[in-house]
Amino acid sequence: MIETIRTNSSNPDFVLLVEALDADLAERDGEDHGYYAQFNVIDAIQHVIVLYEGEKAVSCGAMKAFEENAMEIKRMYTLPAHRGKGFAGKILKELETWALELGIRTTVLETGKRQPEAIRLYEKHGYEQTPNYGQYIGVDNSVCFRKALD
Repeated sequence: MIETIRTNSSNPDFVLLVEALDADLAERDGEDHGYYAQFNVIDAIQHVIVLYEGEKAVSCGAMKAFEENAMEIKRMYTLPAHRGKGFAGKILKELETWALELGIRTTVLETGKRQPEAIRLYEKHGYEQTPNYGQYIGVDNSVCFRKALD
């Protein structure tokens, strides 16, 4: 059975998944990881989705305010043993639905060039590459995306 829940960043299953995500990113990003980590603090995120397969939390994603009428997608992750089942797409769609319910019409996100599977996911779900924003301007490894929500 697959179930998603809406929660916040204090959810212990979300915290565990983010720890796994951070370990994965530390390996992929190497010495660049410290730079990115400063922008990925999860202590006050109010919009978090955790996906469960049976009783096990296997995938997550979050969003936070970005600018007026826009939210930034953050902390997308699926445990390696559970990839290829469409869970990340399900998380992304649920975040977009939640954003629309909040009156948000645009989502943005940043991912790394060393995460080709994430880039494919976002492109598959209608995200268009945009110039790097905010703290990612001039960061060669960063790829930013934007999507207008229906």
